[in-house]
Amino acid sequence: MKDVRAPDAVPMLSRGKHRHPGKGACFMELASFLAGGRWSDHPVCTHPLLAGVARLVNDNTSDAGRQQLAGLVPSVIGLVSADLRVDARIALRLATAALPVVAAERQCAMAVSVLACDHMLAVLDGRSPDTLEKRSQEALAQAPRATRWAGKFTRGVPAASAAAFRRRVAPHAVRSAVEGVAATCTPHRDRLLRALLVDAIEECAAWVGREEGRRDARSSGAGRS
Repeated sequence: MKDVRAPDAVPMLSRGKHRHPGKGACFMELASFLAGGRWSDHPVCTHPLLAGVARLVNDNTSDAGRQQLAGLVPSVIGLVSADLRVDARIALRLATAALPVVAAERQCAMAVSVLACDHMLAVLDGRSPDTLEKRSQEALAQAPRATRWAGKFTRGVPAASAAAFRRRVAPHAVRSAVEGVAATCTPHRDRLLRALLVDAIEECAAWVGREEGRRDARSSGAGRS
């Protein structure tokens, strides 16, 4: 995915929430500014979970690295969907990306997130809950101890409802992923955090694009009838 260059004379990205552009802007406040909407770090122009990822990455990136996020801001504008698959796909993408790189003490929680998100997608897609997507299999294989622990921990535990998954499970998964990567002892933290945000944008954009394609197909079919 190519970066979109933000226009000149816009607020500089900084950590936290800001009252107005003169005080600076977090990633999502800048998105609300560019979208022409009400100044907010929770703008309606972006899917709530994707916006949550953006706020977390913004706040956990260093001051120097944060400015490298600005080119991604236009990419989140207009990415909205009510489909729970978007929440599940974003959460699973981040959980699988983070699992192999976070510290050992965080891997068990990350593995649980992978299993929970994959299970929700299985339910939504009509897939057997006993199977795992390839991405999940590959991530779990890189943390075998955590995977065994997560399997025992989740065995017999009822799956979260759709409402609970959207409200609690998916946000917890993305927070654990971002904060886990931010806590890693590597000089490449900023690059890894930016990659998580790019992953989340790609997942959301891909699904929104499919929804738009289906709507266009239905409209074309109705026009021919």
